[in-house]
Amino acid sequence: MLDIIYRYDPYRKEEIQPPADAAEAQQRLEDGNRRFAHLLEIDPEAELPGPPIIHFRLEDMGIATGGSTPIQTPYAVVLGCSDARVPVEMIYSEGCNNLFVVRVAGNVLGSEGLGSIDYAIQNFAGTLKLVVVMGHSGCGAVTAAVDAFLNPERYLAIASSHPLRTIVDRELLAVHAADNSLHEAYGIDVGTRIGYRKALIETAIVFNAALTAAALERELVRERAPEIRVCFTVYDLGTRIVRVPALGQCSQGNEAVRLVRPPTEPAGLISLAQEIVRSDFIREMLN
Repeated sequence: MLDIIYRYDPYRKEEIQPPADAAEAQQRLEDGNRRFAHLLEIDPEAELPGPPIIHFRLEDMGIATGGSTPIQTPYAVVLGCSDARVPVEMIYSEGCNNLFVVRVAGNVLGSEGLGSIDYAIQNFAGTLKLVVVMGHSGCGAVTAAVDAFLNPERYLAIASSHPLRTIVDRELLAVHAADNSLHEAYGIDVGTRIGYRKALIETAIVFNAALTAAALERELVRERAPEIRVCFTVYDLGTRIVRVPALGQCSQGNEAVRLVRPPTEPAGLISLAQEIVRSDFIREMLN
């Protein structure tokens, strides 16, 4: 049996204090994910291992005196995928009113998503410290783009649906970049390897998150809200850990939780793609 407790405790107000700055906000999300990832672990040294507790304010649940409406006070924006297996608040062990969540298939950045994030930046300047783009392993939208790239006949199957085609088209930029990087790293025959499709999918997932974060940094944050930090990461469905499978995290067994700031220049994005495809995480898929 596993319990997750949401607790209001008027004598533990320090538990619900918002982060003071971007670094503290990032640390809070990373720590929250560690707690979520290790929910099923029981410490044999502990006599009575307690359930995880998420503290919240009554007013954030709409329970306030005088019928007042709670005020939005998110400290982070998270752009994530609509995948039902990726519950954003739970992944970061957060209660309501702490995260401003924008979810769309493939965590693509269309005008509606961009407008939603822009709204948050403009209206929550007093509390907002962080913007996170979070992809996830085995993403269906990226997989559809990869399959359309590898087999153009698959693209014809979605061509008649403009909304669906729009999502796939937005993913194809990351897929092309991933394909170029894999060929540059492993040669012209890399596409014949058994694990190539899987490696292409997972590389594109990481690069898509990084590319989207870089676009947000450039288009919304750099000039208008430089105090806000932009990061990207990938949620692993198997381990429940958010991480970037490169940049010092070289193997699938490395479970270090990490949010990463994106490169903001084209040369940096190209270097990132090369780091991803040369990591053990991708190399093991190709072998």
